[in-house]
Formats: sequence, C-alpha cells, structure tokens
Amino acid sequence: MTRRKVGHQARSRQIARVERSSNTERIGTNAHPTSEQAAAGSAVETEALSVTHWFDAEQDGEPYAATIRFIGRRIGVPGKPGSRDAFVKEETVGGIVPGSGAVSITTWVYGLEPGAWTVTADLLRHPKSTRARHPSAGENRGGAHTLPRAAWSWRRWALSTGQFTPVQTRWAPLVRLARTPAVIPGSWSGLIAVGVLVGAFVQAALLARANISVGLSFIVDLVALVSGLVLAKLWYLALRPRGSWRQSIGEGWTVDGLLFAAPAVGIAALLAYNLPIGLFLDASAPGLFFGVAIGRLGCFFTGCCAGRCTRSRWGMWSSDRCVGARRIPTQLLESATGLLIGIVTTLLVLRSPSPAGAIFVAAVAAYVLVRQFLLRLRAEPHNPVRSRLTAAAAGLVLLADALVLLLSAS
Repeated sequence: MTRRKVGHQARSRQIARVERSSNTERIGTNAHPTSEQAAAGSAVETEALSVTHWFDAEQDGEPYAATIRFIGRRIGVPGKPGSRDAFVKEETVGGIVPGSGAVSITTWVYGLEPGAWTVTADLLRHPKSTRARHPSAGENRGGAHTLPRAAWSWRRWALSTGQFTPVQTRWAPLVRLARTPAVIPGSWSGLIAVGVLVGAFVQAALLARANISVGLSFIVDLVALVSGLVLAKLWYLALRPRGSWRQSIGEGWTVDGLLFAAPAVGIAALLAYNLPIGLFLDASAPGLFFGVAIGRLGCFFTGCCAGRCTRSRWGMWSSDRCVGARRIPTQLLESATGLLIGIVTTLLVLRSPSPAGAIFVAAVAAYVLVRQFLLRLRAEPHNPVRSRLTAAAAGLVLLADALVLLLSAS
C-alpha cells in the first residue's frame, strides 16, 4: 500500500484526485491457465464493473491523502474463487481539504467474470489524520473504516448513502457510462453541439444585417471549425505526459487550440471568398462566446476541467468523474465569462460603430486573460511554462489577426 506525503502549502492548492496506479490484485490459483482457460479469459476481458463509495473529510488539520481499498467477489462462486472471481484494488485520493464535507470515490475494475458482485470499500486513513480511539461501528481493526455506498440526488444536489446492493458487470466499453455522482455521460458532446448551433444562429442573424451571404458564412464556419477542432485535439495531446497519448486520443480537447486555429483559417477562407474580414469576425464574436458559455456547462456535467477542492461556502460539490468533492466551480466561472463577453460583444456590434475587427480582437484578448487565471484554480497541476507558452501563442495570434485587419482595411 502506497501513501503520498502531502505538504502544507503546495498540496493545499491541489484538488482531491486519484492516482491511478493500477494496484489491482487478483485472488485465485490459476497461475498457469490452459488454452481453454486462456480463450475463456479473452472472452470475458470485456466485462467490467463500476462502483462508488463515499466518506467525510477530516474536520481540521492540513490537506491529506487517503487510500481506499475495494474488495470484490462474484456472487455464486462455490469454494475458492478464481482469478477473475475476486479482486482487491486500492485507490489513493490526494489533496483532501479538511472541512470540505463529503468525498466520493469511483473505481472501475476490468477483466472480470460476468455476473453480480458484492463490493466493499475500506478507508485506510493517512497516518497524520489517524486518531487514537477505540474502533467504532463499521471500523475494522488496524484503522480501516468500511465506507457506505454512494447515492446522488439531482433534485437536492447532494450525496447520500445508497443501498448496499450487488454490482452488475457490463460490457467494458460502456462501463464508464455507469451512474457517477454529479456526472451526466454524454453531456459534453450534447451541449457542445447545442453551443455550435446557437453560435451559428447568432452569427447568421448579425451577418444578415450587413447583407452577407449566410451560405458563405456557413462554409467559412465549417472550415474554421474543423481546423480548430484538429488543433484543439493536437494541443490537448501535446500537454499530456509521455506514454498517455493512447488514452488521451478519445478524451478531451483544449479550447486554446480552437481559439487560435479557427480565426487564422477563417481569415484565410474570408480572403478566398472576398468577404469583409473585420465585419465578419466582429459578427462572429458573440456566437463564439455564447458557444463557449454553453460548452463549459457540458464540461461541468461531464466532470472535465474540474476545480480544486475547497472548504469555502462559494465552492460547489462536483466530480472529476472519479473523485467527487466540494470544488471551485472553474467550468461555471468560465461559462459565465463566455456569457458576459457574448452579451457585451452583441451590444457593441448592434449599437457601437468601431474599427472593423476591434470587437473580435478585444473579446478574445479578454477571454484569454480570464482563462489564464482560471487555469490556476483547476485540480490538475498548474504548469507555468505551458501557461506562458499558451499566453505567448495567444498574443501572436491576436497580433497577426490585428495586422491582417489593418492591411485589409487599408
């Protein structure tokens, strides 16, 4: 069992997170499986289960780490269980802030025999948080404390104790769609699609006032969007640690890549179609940031880009898909930023005459500045070098856009 030493200053800025160290032990005697057993093993490799338990954070002290040991056994197995009939898996949650309330932990176990399983979870306390006392109800000798199963109420937006029922395995590619507190699977893709449609509608309405072809604007949008998504994925992969690319291919994106690539490619397309660049970009700014506002709601309900753990009353209970806790709602703050910029740019486009393109450049600059601040509030470790590189890239793109606008206006 591994434990992480947590410092007072550095670790207090980290969100509770799980170190996925794959320390899963199989229990069984099949050390040398036969060819029939190997074939059967490959067939059930697609079976997995997901389970969530919860505990209360300590009331005082420094941020700490805790290890949760999950123990599972398939129901209906006579005698000694085989290697796929039982498991022991440990998950370590770091950066737990005392006084932050309920903390949930979700784990996924793969390569199991299909069927119903009994799964329990024991909290192995961090040495600094262990208190000398007699074992209470639900606490094992040695300091381990059996954790209750987690249930989630959307109406009350609260975690509670769920019924201790058997856990059913499911096809492994779909196990991540199992219920997780405060997470709606697929909400990111759905809300991103809604954001794109809303942004396109707002842009088309503003461009129609300037007698610009809606059909041509959609073509430019499509080219810019595809290029932006490609760079957003490449940018995301470039920020991942080495060795995690395969896992990251189907995961997240970074909005920085979209904001940098889409305008550049869009300007090239506007030049090709001989459309007014500054006017088009200004009319695109409100739709772009309304789309950001809607898309970031998808991040919140999906559990990506989560904020650090906090005990503040301004915190909000949310999840990073694995650890649920009271967090700084960075996704909602970024969504509110996008909404505010969208409203302001809409009013400027409708009411205030300004140099063509100035509204777009000012809006993107404001968003990038706010985003750099919000990145420091996220649970993922802040990398100042990458942050400076991102800010420098944003500055270069904005400068290039401004130069193109000046040249096109002259």
